Amino acid sequence: MHGYSRTMKLKLRQGQIWKKDEQLIRIVHLERLSVDYKLIKDMETREGTHLTATKKEFCRLIKGAELLP
Repeated sequence: MHGYSRTMKLKLRQGQIWKKDEQLIRIVHLERLSVDYKLIKDMETREGTHLTATKKEFCRLIKGAELLP
């Protein structure tokens, strides 16, 4: 799968996991204008930090990231 780019039409969905560099980002809850997500430190334990951003901020965060299957 290719990284996200400005020309791609992106459909955010709850449960998606994005990989940017060595960081994993999982969408926990999706609302109309905001995204609750988790920065995952360890994929096995799924430990990480919960954060919230606007959709615009989140899209900037995942710019260049790869959507994992």
